[in-house]
Amino acid sequence: MAENKMQETTENVMDFVGKIEDDKKRQDAHRLIQLFSEETGNAPKIWGTTIIGFGRYHYKYASGHEGDAAPVGFSPRKAQFSIYLSQPDNEKRASQLTRLGKHKMGKGCLYIKKLDDIDESVLKELVQDSVNYIKETYPDLK
Repeated sequence: MAENKMQETTENVMDFVGKIEDDKKRQDAHRLIQLFSEETGNAPKIWGTTIIGFGRYHYKYASGHEGDAAPVGFSPRKAQFSIYLSQPDNEKRASQLTRLGKHKMGKGCLYIKKLDDIDESVLKELVQDSVNYIKETYPDLK
């Protein structure tokens, strides 16, 4: 079986964030680290080459594929932030997203251009719900 590309690394998170060229994006990344750390109780870790993840759990699918992942995280991409959530797409999340502010939503990825565009208290709810969902689904959450 192929090795997972998305693995936790030992790269220094602050060094990674320090390389973000845009000042506002770098400030927003620091604020997101603070928010995610407070909401998850976990320190940030670099996953793969561009994702800052918080926490860790082990998953195993019926197909036999398994690995480790962070329940929540974000990547400061050039055009926008990609925020990775783990909660199901349900009415509660839909309601939260209507209150969030300017964003786009993919299957499990929330896209925002800057923190000023959203309500941070709603983002906190989304992060908390994602962590709670993973705790319920995968009891070995670290």
